[in-house]
Amino acid sequence: MKRLSVFAVALSVFAAACGGSKTTAPTATNPSFTTSLSPANEVPAVVNAESGGSGTVTVTFDTTYSGGALTAASATFNVSLSGFPANTPINAAHIHPGVAGATGSPLVNLGLVPGAVVLTTNGSGTFTRGPITMTPEVAQQIINSPESYYFNVHSTLNAGGVARGQLRRQ
Repeated sequence: MKRLSVFAVALSVFAAACGGSKTTAPTATNPSFTTSLSPANEVPAVVNAESGGSGTVTVTFDTTYSGGALTAASATFNVSLSGFPANTPINAAHIHPGVAGATGSPLVNLGLVPGAVVLTTNGSGTFTRGPITMTPEVAQQIINSPESYYFNVHSTLNAGGVARGQLRRQ
């Protein structure tokens, strides 16, 4: 009987330890994401004069947590582009939901307006936007599964998107 009692106590402790564990979301206050941007990643792929371009983006979140829950979030975007035709206008930039090969509606909009970003005569340029406010829910979804989201930039010639890449956590 004594062995059974010891076994029951040990089993109870083990079950409590297992039952009490849960997966929690990362709570870093400044998670960062990056991707390489390519016209070939657009859906459909860009095949016109802008197909030789490329770029990178780094997205840095500024998040606030309270009681383990994400309560506020914003993001700053640092974008670098090159290899595009001279004076290419970049008219929009967004984070969209969607895995590689899929498309989704803009989820986080950088608020660019036509003419605000025009690449130089050598087809390159950089721009920074932010902080851009996001809902805590959107930020948490991106933090939990960055590969399920893509960033892209849009030009006048390729209004649906000129260069795209799937986000990955740095």
